[in-house]
Formats: sequence, C-alpha cells, structure tokens
Amino acid sequence: MSALLNERQQQILEMLNTDGEVKVAELKETLSVTEMTIRRDLEKLESAGIAKRTFGGAILIGKDIAIHERTGVMTEEKIRIGKKAAELIRPGESIFLDGGTTTFQVARYLKPGSDVTVVTNALNTAVELMSKKIPTLVTGGMILETTSSLVGPIAAEMLSGMAFDRIFLGATGVNEAHGFSNSNVYEAEIKKIAMKQSAEVNVVLDHTKFGEKVLVSFASLASVHRIIADEKPDPALLRALKKAGVEILLG
Repeated sequence: MSALLNERQQQILEMLNTDGEVKVAELKETLSVTEMTIRRDLEKLESAGIAKRTFGGAILIGKDIAIHERTGVMTEEKIRIGKKAAELIRPGESIFLDGGTTTFQVARYLKPGSDVTVVTNALNTAVELMSKKIPTLVTGGMILETTSSLVGPIAAEMLSGMAFDRIFLGATGVNEAHGFSNSNVYEAEIKKIAMKQSAEVNVVLDHTKFGEKVLVSFASLASVHRIIADEKPDPALLRALKKAGVEILLG
C-alpha cells in the first residue's frame, strides 16, 4: 500500500514510524504545504489502514491515543451516549466503569449522591465520582498514562473477587469478524475480567468505532448484551449484532 503514497505522504509515514504520532500544525511547517493538504494526506493514510486520525493529527495504527488527545473528539456524541447509559443504572446496583472518554461521561451523568456502588480503574472517573459523593472503589495497579487507567495483576486480582450488576466498557473498534477490540493489551485484560464478573455487559462507543479492528480482541459480539452509541452501524454489522443478540441503544 505504501507504494501508492506520494513522496510527501511517504515522509509523513516515516515520521509516524519514528514517533508514533504526527501533528497537523507541525507537518504544515515542516513540509511547507497548506493545512488542507496535510489533512488530505492523513485521510489517505487512514484509508490505507496505516494511521488513525486524531484531534489535531494522527497516530500510527496500534498506538494508544492519549486521553487528552481523545477528549476533544466526538465530544457531543460521547455526552449523549454517557447520559443514555447512566439512565440504565438502578438504585442499589454495583457497577464497573473502565477507563476512557466515553465511560467517563457515564460517571458525569450519574446524579450526585446516587445509591449505587461504583468500581473503576480510571483515576479521572474516581475523581468525578468523589465530587458527587457516590461510593467508589478504585482498583490498585500500574498507571497507564495514555488513559489514566490502572492495569496489571493488582487491578486484575481485585476485580476477580467482585460481582457486578452491570458494567460499562469502552472499545476502540467493533466488527463482525474480530468482535470488540482495544489498542492496549493490558486494558483488554481488565475488560475481559470485568465481563466475567458481571451479570450484564454494556459497551459505550461512538459511530466512528463501527467496522474498526485494532490490536486486541477482548470480546465476541455475542458476549456483550448492549451497545450504547450515537448512531446505528451499517446494515451488515447491524445484522450481525442483532443475530448475536446485542441490543443497540441510541443516545
């Protein structure tokens, strides 16, 4: 596929291979072209499956997108998804929220003082829930800087001894062949354990994740009860999800 790239796009690819990410503003200066030209180049790299565009640039496929980069992407959609997901939670329930900008919105829309117990491995989510005076347990573990999440054996051991009424997980992609996937192997491990410990599995994601496949598959379609999204997927994926018994709830 790289043979189909022009000389400038090849230069951008070399920068991606070296640094893992590129910024539009920096490329514009370095390559002495317009912002529109750079954006078209990044679109070409994305369509070739080499890179994934982010807020203000692009990353090499397989690299984690830092949470501060993802915060400004699809914000309105994530807010709607989080609000709809929070409506599912009932008094007295024990729930788990993992790390990510969409699951964070679920925490944001829980009412202050809610009669629920939340377990999370996300530091930013824990801070949000503390301000709402909602009983919260935080897993131990190693901090994954890109997502402010706690991962590793300590987090895994704590989750393995718990039981949840429902969980809300983020995903980097979902497609028919690969199921639900995530770009980080350590986060994927936490998701798998939480799923085993829960009566109901919810995945929150915006429509840009439909049809995508990244490094680590953490769940088959049939192992998830519900997707909360902002739009329906394309007809083929929608049929596959319905066949697998996955409910689609739109925010």
